Amino acid sequence: MHIGTDEETLEVRAIEVTGSNIGDAPILPDLLDQTPADEQIGSVTADGACDTRKCHEAIAARGAAAVIPPRKNATPWKPTSPGAVARNEALRASKYLGRAIWRRWSGHHRRSRVESKMNCIKLLGQSLMAKDFERQVAELQVRIAVLNGYTALGIPVTVPVE
Repeated sequence: MHIGTDEETLEVRAIEVTGSNIGDAPILPDLLDQTPADEQIGSVTADGACDTRKCHEAIAARGAAAVIPPRKNATPWKPTSPGAVARNEALRASKYLGRAIWRRWSGHHRRSRVESKMNCIKLLGQSLMAKDFERQVAELQVRIAVLNGYTALGIPVTVPVE
């Protein structure tokens, strides 16, 4: 299962259910397509598995910034498209700053919010009741709706006490 969340509301906005043999990169464009075209996407944060031309092009086509760490052995791409230009800039910045500093500077740490949301989905049940794939998808969509309902009730705000 792959999800896309709204960074401000922490609401799950996109879900793609696949088998375990499907990686993140082929799914990312489908997740972006689930957000209506008239809604602006500010940035897309993903792991290094999404450092592919297809992912960068899909993100650039939506006018969003890609926050994807370049692979360790990455080389610059020919700047023939907006996605390739943005990816080359990220590659230059990560080589100049170092990978650890680039992650902090770029805001890549925000990806942990999606991982936390995925953990919340798992807390609603590790296994699915349905045996049929279509019903499993429906079951997961119900779980997402329940989780979004809880999220809408409010997100705790932590403040330091003096």
